[in-house]
Amino acid sequence: MSNLVLYRKYRPKTFGEVVGQNHVVQTLTNAVSSGLISHAYLFAGPRGSGKTTIARLLAKSLNCESREEGQFEPCGKCSSCLEISANRAMDLIEIDAASNRGVDDIRELREGARFAPAKSKYKIFIIDESHQLSKDAANALLKTLEEPPSHAVFILATTELHKMLPTIISRCQRFDFRKLTIPEIVGNLEAISKKEGTKMEKPALDLIAVNSGGSLRDALGLLNQVMTFGAKSAEEIKDLLGMVDTQTVAQFAEFLCQKQGAEAIKYLNDILEKGKDPQDFTKALINYFRQSLVLRISPGLTNPILVGFSPEEEQTIKGQVERWNESDLRVALKLFLDAENKMRHSSIIQLPLELAIVELLSH
Repeated sequence: MSNLVLYRKYRPKTFGEVVGQNHVVQTLTNAVSSGLISHAYLFAGPRGSGKTTIARLLAKSLNCESREEGQFEPCGKCSSCLEISANRAMDLIEIDAASNRGVDDIRELREGARFAPAKSKYKIFIIDESHQLSKDAANALLKTLEEPPSHAVFILATTELHKMLPTIISRCQRFDFRKLTIPEIVGNLEAISKKEGTKMEKPALDLIAVNSGGSLRDALGLLNQVMTFGAKSAEEIKDLLGMVDTQTVAQFAEFLCQKQGAEAIKYLNDILEKGKDPQDFTKALINYFRQSLVLRISPGLTNPILVGFSPEEEQTIKGQVERWNESDLRVALKLFLDAENKMRHSSIIQLPLELAIVELLSH
């Protein structure tokens, strides 16, 4: 266990340990406890939101040898549960559609589905990134979903639902997963850091959660990196991960707020000369203006918009918001979003940013 990364080491072993996705967990556990099992499920949502984890829990629960009627949690001790936990269950077949996307792969799956389970009640197929199946493979899978064997359960997972065949979607019970909230991620990080014997400051955990993009797996990956380095404060984490300091962005925004174009451009070039990544700075700037616009529209909305900010940084952004008007903030966001796209193809990487500054101040 010592060489396992955190997101694998602390993967939920029961439905009760799942963070977020309460609507998915409640529906599935009700189905298991009542015996109303579907032959096909479709889990759709962003990466790191728990699709594969819940798929494995469902498989474990359905084939648990000790689970009593009316219950839904797997025992975790029977041979079926132990085999699934160790990734050696013969009746649980996991397929990565990104690398097994051809029609021959699905034909092989169809042939395997015809045979009864080796020892369990159900033969369960988890198809990850199922939107990457070729057209012929998707049509071959559709035929199986239309006339499935009674002993087979299919669980399809995808991060891009719009690429799935509508006919496949219509033959599955669909569950939409959501990004986790900052408080949900922070709570999980706090619990895991305590179990690991690492004391992390609350602002540091907030910073990790904010930069995880709503993905618990990404958050645990960042926590793993931070713990390996030995960082415990927000400042240390910013240095480790190369994050652009909020104070730096706030000072740049202050020049723009005061219509000081020359100072803003000089400050920008000073930042880049010190080694800050232009793309990272632009992303941080866009996030700052997005938070400013939300606060301008709704001044009382400080949570969770300002999670990860120190009290001093909160006062700075609120003070600037009072001096910006809503239309200027909208224009700033559009200009810097456009600059971010143009920077990828610019021979002078900061030029789109400089042009955005000039255009914003002439608005």
